[in-house]
Amino acid sequence: MDTRKIRILIFACLAGLFAVVSCTKEDDDPTNTIKQQVEVSVQNGNWRITKFIDSGTDETNHFTGYNFRFNSSGVLNATNGTNNYNGTWSITGSNSNDDSKDDLDFNIFFNLTNDFEEINDDWDIVSHSSKKIELIDVSGGNGGTDLLTFEKN
Repeated sequence: MDTRKIRILIFACLAGLFAVVSCTKEDDDPTNTIKQQVEVSVQNGNWRITKFIDSGTDETNHFTGYNFRFNSSGVLNATNGTNNYNGTWSITGSNSNDDSKDDLDFNIFFNLTNDFEEINDDWDIVSHSSKKIELIDVSGGNGGTDLLTFEKN
């Protein structure tokens, strides 16, 4: 074989190796796609809570008038024009096997001792669209089910 053919063969092998190495399992992971879709949706605009059921009790009215803004920095802002609260939000891989639809947690945390403390949790995503996100949490302690729905303003 001449030198030119060897170089072409080496180049082809290296190109093939690069193609295989650059493709990761994460690219094919459907939960990664869901995570990206939800992140893009929630960071676009203001949202409101249209349902909050805490172990069978409807507590949606505790959040009436509040607008929620999910910032790309992970800050979650809630304001009603008078009160302004900052918390954090993130979407992470779940560390439990109780997830009903995917392996993602929609995490919300407000370091407060008012009604906002009640929505602190690692919620499972039930459904999502660009205008609505439905979340659920089944308590490990008492088995109660909490539901939380955000809708875009």
